[in-house]
Formats: sequence, structure tokens, C-alpha cells
Amino acid sequence: MERYDIAIIGSGPAGISAALNAKIRNKSFIIFGSKQISNKLALAPHINNYLGFSAIKGKDLLKNFQNHMKEMDIEIVEERINNVYSMGDYFTLMVNQKMYEARTVILATGIEYTKPLEGEEKFLGKGVGYCATCDAPLYRGKEVTIVSYSKEGEEEANYVSELANNVNYIPMYRGEFKLNDSINLIEDKPKEICGETKVEKVVLKSGNELKADGVFLLKNAVPPTQLVPGLEIEDGHIKVDRLMRTNIKGCFAAGDCVGKPYQYIKSAGEGNIAALSAVNYLAEKDF
Repeated sequence: MERYDIAIIGSGPAGISAALNAKIRNKSFIIFGSKQISNKLALAPHINNYLGFSAIKGKDLLKNFQNHMKEMDIEIVEERINNVYSMGDYFTLMVNQKMYEARTVILATGIEYTKPLEGEEKFLGKGVGYCATCDAPLYRGKEVTIVSYSKEGEEEANYVSELANNVNYIPMYRGEFKLNDSINLIEDKPKEICGETKVEKVVLKSGNELKADGVFLLKNAVPPTQLVPGLEIEDGHIKVDRLMRTNIKGCFAAGDCVGKPYQYIKSAGEGNIAALSAVNYLAEKDF
């Protein structure tokens, strides 16, 4: 297995800025995210404070980002990292049924704008999870409800349906669905996750209830504390210093996930700093 110098999680302005600087410094790296880079950026009507681009439309700035990455021969790996574990001298990054290794990690995951469901945090690890394919074998022959915020969740739901006795799928997005015939498509929204010592049911906004032994919440971004065990949080964001260092050695963070203001130019600058800090960290380790 190849062990990269830097693994970058997130493909917004902070993540791609980090990738560009890792490339310039001749480090081996991998960047995880979406080749579309940022839906939020694509939908921005105009941006006035990005240096060198006056009143540019979000989709045009996005195109500039994509062209820059193409010129630098940087490819985004479209896989979602579910867990990052510090192994001392390196990190293990878990993706469903496989893993990656890197000497340093840069978190550029953005901010998750969806509020936790009532009962979500209470039952975390007691029936509530964020990776359906990771934990699906635990629910063989049982009742599972999947709440997904993107189409990527359909693939995970199809996998779970091969193991579970019954799967309910609640999409928090619009569009056509490619689900196995055995999956129940729920045209309602979740309100609360209930149970005594573990998950027992999901209450919908309509008042209807779904029996559930497990509930998977497939969000666009895994909460930082679930992504990286032991990561220090401050005011709801990843705590970093001016060099974008977290409390975990070799782990850096940049962009919206480290705090306000949520600005593209601020995120790009922090991605630059995080990459340079990772490069310096590696140099010190190798000295």
C-alpha cells in the first residue's frame, strides 16, 4: 500500500489550495472529494472579495479552479472518508471496505449545515452511525433506516439491503432514485430517533413511525469528532493555531471547518498555510 506524504479530505477552496501547494512542493498526496469541487460555489450569484476577480460569478470562479487543477495534473478521488486514525508516524483513512495511508492529513471538510436530528447524538454508537457500508454486517436480518443527503447514499442503501431484513430509505434531496426493489422509499422527513438504551424507531414529521434497529445518517460531511477520534473542537469548529495545526500531531485543518468567516478567499489562504505546515512537519520528521 502506498503511503502518501499528505492526504487532503475535502475539495472546496481550502482543499484544492492545499493540493496545489503540495504539488508545487513535490510531495506525494491524494485529495478526496467531488470533481464538481463545491456546489455552494457553483450556486453563488457573484463574488466581490476574491482578490483579482471582480464581481465574478461563482460558476466562473469554479471553472477557474478546475482549469488550474487540470493544468497542474491534479485528480480528485471521489470517495468519502469515514474515519481517520492516528497510528503514530502515519494515519489510516478508512473508505468503506478499504483504506489509505498518509504521513500527514489536512482536513478541509467544510461545515455541515444540517442540524442534528433529535436523538442523533444520544444514540450515536447505539444504533446511529454515519457509514452504512462500514456497519451493515451488524444489521444482518434486522430493520434499518437510512437518511441520505445526496445520491451517493443510494449505493450504500443497495448494499445494506442485501444484508438487512428491511431497509427504509429517506432521501433529503430531489431527483430520480436507483434503489433495489426491496428498499422502501419513504416520502417523508425524519423528526426524531427514539429508544430506551438503543435505537428502536424513527418518528417522521407526519407522525408515522418506522421500526429501526439501526439508523444511518449519510451526510455530505462527517462530523469532525466522528471523523478523527480525539480531535479538539472549539465553538463548534476544529481548533487550530495560526499554522493550521490541530491538537493531533501531523493533522492540520483549513477552511470553513475551522471557523468563521465562511469566505472563499479565507479558505484558500488557510489551505495554502496547511499545506506548507504539513511540508515543514515532514521535513522536521525526516531531518
